[in-house]
Amino acid sequence: MISEDTIGQTLKDLFRHIEFQAEPAGLYDPLRYMVSIGGKRLRPRLCLTTYGFYKDTLGPEILEPAAGLEVFHTFTLIHDDIMDRSPLRRGHETVWKKWNQDTAILSGDVMYIDACQRMARCPKDVLPAVLNLFFTTAQQVMDGQQLDMDFEQVPMVSMQDYMQMVGLKTAVLLACSAKTGALIAGAPAAHSQAIYDYAYDLGLAFQVADDYLDAYGDEKVFGKPIGGDIVQNKKSWLIIKASELSPGKMAAALALPAETPEQQACKITAVKAIYDAAGIPELARTQIASLNESAIGKIRELSPEAREVLRSFAQKLVGRTL
Repeated sequence: MISEDTIGQTLKDLFRHIEFQAEPAGLYDPLRYMVSIGGKRLRPRLCLTTYGFYKDTLGPEILEPAAGLEVFHTFTLIHDDIMDRSPLRRGHETVWKKWNQDTAILSGDVMYIDACQRMARCPKDVLPAVLNLFFTTAQQVMDGQQLDMDFEQVPMVSMQDYMQMVGLKTAVLLACSAKTGALIAGAPAAHSQAIYDYAYDLGLAFQVADDYLDAYGDEKVFGKPIGGDIVQNKKSWLIIKASELSPGKMAAALALPAETPEQQACKITAVKAIYDAAGIPELARTQIASLNESAIGKIRELSPEAREVLRSFAQKLVGRTL
């Protein structure tokens, strides 16, 4: 089994030295910029972690696809920031804000192509399985993003519809990353599926935790303004649950204007007051813990050492909200 320290150092080296085409600089500089501002590298870390359950060394056969997963994720962030009009990502200006929207669209497109090329550099014997999983996941992510936008146009959605949407938008890519490592390592099919199911449930927990932190996190740690979901009337887990429990109050609060910074602050305060009165923070943390435990329950067939590594990974991912 490959140690967590080795994986961590490998990821630092991988993204410190990652290369993109030099010219035209106006197209590729945003790619270098997005990689340079960091991130948790959850997807490549999980990919290398599951690979390390069955292999002892990290070579290009896994490093290129692992990088591809992060590059794909970063592409989705560039476009997501345009659609959300988000000015900050990881505490830095977003690409559309730093350059312009046209540049962000085109740079995101070429980043997706780069991700596909890296994924295709996996070993030939697993190439069909890896690419089928990756392209299926890419389409699911787009489906989830469209549902997310569709939800913004309706007064409210059900919690079931919300969980389906975040499963597509967030959970499937984490699951794909975990299973990709297992596939390339030649893990038994049952193990690969268990690892996928674990990461899918963990992805749901991660998204609910992200929704929670949007309202109750520290902006310096969270990397973007607190209350963005509230300002945009985005269908987050907290907004949906609060609307179920206090429909009249939430409808009135969400109808508040949010054009100026002062109006935005007032709206965030009003909605969070409803959250607090309805016990929404506690309910969200309970949901996160439940999904986290569900994830752990999916990996009973793995070795005790692998289960412990994945349990620790889950705790680090969502533990700050519990």
